[in-house]
Amino acid sequence: MKKQEIEHLLTRMLDSHSNVSDLNITVGRPLQVESAGELLPVDIRPPVKSLTPFQTEMVALNLIDGDRRLTETLLRTGSCDLSYSLPGKARFRVNIFAQSGHISIVLRQLESKVPTIRDMQLPETFQEMGKELNGIIIFTGATGTGKTTSLAAILEEINERRAVHVVTLEDPIEYQHPHKKATFNQRELGRDFDSFANGLRAALRQAPKVILVGEMRDRETVEIGLTAAETGHLVLSTLHTVDAGQTVNRILGMFTNEEEKQVRIRLADTLRWVVSQRLLPKIGGGRAPAFEILRSNLRVKEAILNGESDGKTFYEMMQAGRPFGMTTFDDYIVDLYEQGLVTQETALAYASHKAAASRGIDKVKSARGEATTDIKDLELDRGYGRSR
Repeated sequence: MKKQEIEHLLTRMLDSHSNVSDLNITVGRPLQVESAGELLPVDIRPPVKSLTPFQTEMVALNLIDGDRRLTETLLRTGSCDLSYSLPGKARFRVNIFAQSGHISIVLRQLESKVPTIRDMQLPETFQEMGKELNGIIIFTGATGTGKTTSLAAILEEINERRAVHVVTLEDPIEYQHPHKKATFNQRELGRDFDSFANGLRAALRQAPKVILVGEMRDRETVEIGLTAAETGHLVLSTLHTVDAGQTVNRILGMFTNEEEKQVRIRLADTLRWVVSQRLLPKIGGGRAPAFEILRSNLRVKEAILNGESDGKTFYEMMQAGRPFGMTTFDDYIVDLYEQGLVTQETALAYASHKAAASRGIDKVKSARGEATTDIKDLELDRGYGRSR
């Protein structure tokens, strides 16, 4: 299979459906694309009902294009990441991985246009994040929930307003930021540096004001990130956690019990925002982002230093902090329901606390004059207990 054939195949897959976000190439399945969160088969000629191991391997080898590092990484660890450009069409973040002795490939389509906070209609608090001069901002959530896109929007806000040096450490580079007011140096894992910890350590000698770390994967990276924040840098990064409250515990869990007290002090001083994201299926197609936002204040710092307790949980602080830009997933999802963007079933399925979300939905229904229960025709039994 030649490179021209691969590019023709990828082009056909992109054009097969609207709003394609991912291309999926798996042994035993037809060519598939993900559109609005759903995997759909691709109709091509001649038809391919079931991909063979040889076909997926040929696609993988063409994408790797003889890169020795990527080949060694795939053989040693079972997967490798790379970026791939389809000239004049699209850019992809590619993951090639082994499964059951075969090779599978997932290509995530990358936006060519750098997103902005206004275009994406993100919460106003994102503009405040772009004004931070130092500290750590962490975005969390599952893979594919839009963390990188949200971070790119914050960097674009900085790019438009501040004349600073920005260094990004990415795996791979997804959005290519043009030089506006800010000066961008974007470095890619494997090509420009060998690990996030080493890349971050080197970044401290490159005189940046803002550092983006693609992912805080280990204790060493977190420790250097804390040091960078303490020395006056703004550090933005991601973690794979379920919600904002769990993020603090995840970071503390990377350190030993003896180190925990000191890490709590450092984290309380440097943490500025924690944002968690989820994508919900919208009514009529597409997906709507939902956010949980934790902002540092005196109560949050105390909870980081001493741990959560009754009446002093991060969840309760986010509920009470709505006037200051904080929100819980449950409150945000209820707002999406109130705006008519998601169904009640979707809202409850994606909520963190279904009882809290259900109460919020019932309040919305009551305000609209809608029934909040399907129980009808209730009346008092005035004869109950009387002798017949």
